[in-house]
Amino acid sequence: MSEPSAALQRIIESAQRLGVQLDESAALQWLTAVAAGDGQDSDVVVDVKEGVFGHRLTMLDFSSEELAHFRKMGKLVEFDDVPGQVETALALSGSAAQSKIQTYPGDADFFERVNIIAPSREEACDILGRLIRDKALSTLRGPGYELIEIKMGNYPQDVQREGKKLPAGSPISWNATEVQAGQIELQDADGNPLTLTWQQAVQDPGWCKLDWVVADQAHRQLVNASNMLDATWEAPDGTITPLDGYLDPYFQEVYLEASSIPLFTKLAKQVDADALDEYVRQLEKEVRKYTTKDPNFGKAAKRMYNIFRLTGRYEEAAFLRELFDEPATVLYQVWSLIRTIDDCFTPDSSIELDTLLGQTDKLILSVVQALEGPEEQEIVRELLQLRDVLSRERVHEQLSPKAESARAELINLVNNFYYERMTGVPTIKEYMDGLGS
Repeated sequence: MSEPSAALQRIIESAQRLGVQLDESAALQWLTAVAAGDGQDSDVVVDVKEGVFGHRLTMLDFSSEELAHFRKMGKLVEFDDVPGQVETALALSGSAAQSKIQTYPGDADFFERVNIIAPSREEACDILGRLIRDKALSTLRGPGYELIEIKMGNYPQDVQREGKKLPAGSPISWNATEVQAGQIELQDADGNPLTLTWQQAVQDPGWCKLDWVVADQAHRQLVNASNMLDATWEAPDGTITPLDGYLDPYFQEVYLEASSIPLFTKLAKQVDADALDEYVRQLEKEVRKYTTKDPNFGKAAKRMYNIFRLTGRYEEAAFLRELFDEPATVLYQVWSLIRTIDDCFTPDSSIELDTLLGQTDKLILSVVQALEGPEEQEIVRELLQLRDVLSRERVHEQLSPKAESARAELINLVNNFYYERMTGVPTIKEYMDGLGS
């Protein structure tokens, strides 16, 4: 195997100085695999044995070890094809698609392309609305799962919702009750009653996403499972139009069934030639947000990893790959799971109380293993208070303040962990400073 480049050697030295366990051999193997794919005619790789496919860089980070598990969970979140009318392609995204390097994934994120063949855009939107509502109503709750929220539609005007002002064009969130009713009760900007129906909202669907909480029996933990939809309308002349105005590129998904290749190929041809540049620009906007206005350096690190590996900054990407495997990064997962417990703590939840208690015990153990000293004591104290509310089944006592208190402590620790290590690498610090300027 070749010797490390000068740039990688500097990254290795930074990792050693920062106490990050960077596996030099693994980093070189990854860099060699990346280099071997540069210049190939196609950037899509098919794993014939497992029946999955995706962008070559994404496939380098995917492990098939949990494939059966994700396919089983996919049965809950996926949409079915309708011959001659609806074509779908389900994929993993986010940390689930990076299972080889994300030792402590946050959520089970799915992504699905939904191509609707219809005479008009209006009819395509109607079909999409029926698909989403039918999926929601059929998966409201069941053994070990519960629907939490749906994003569908954009507010057509400035509104007030439960005392909060929401501008025109912002995405609409629907809870299970509102989906069942097919409408949301709001107030207009002047405080007058306003009813927004599902049928009205679906004509401007925007970005659509469904979220569930699932009791994952295989791993004995709770998981937030989501499905982000990229809905398109295929007109009679074959023209394909994204219903939210933007056709998502395919740089971060691992598609779960080889039978989806025809639809994927058809849609991939529609992706703009400058899609990569636009994708990177969008990621950089998110990095800027998570390093300034809404600090979350864990989320920033994950987006920067995607930027670096797609723009040829492979040495910096190699450092971040190792960072995701550090024991302290389990706190990011704990931070996510506290929200999941909070979502499930309702009188009519289909998630059993024993499952919530067991998950809380696992979180406490994870914190004890990852931390020490005053930080550990404070987080464990917050989690024990949260567990106390759960164990007494005081459903009329609001859990959220205790959950949010623990989450605030954790995100502060996560932010410090990522910030110190990312800014400890001169080239990464320079990149972050450049985005903030």
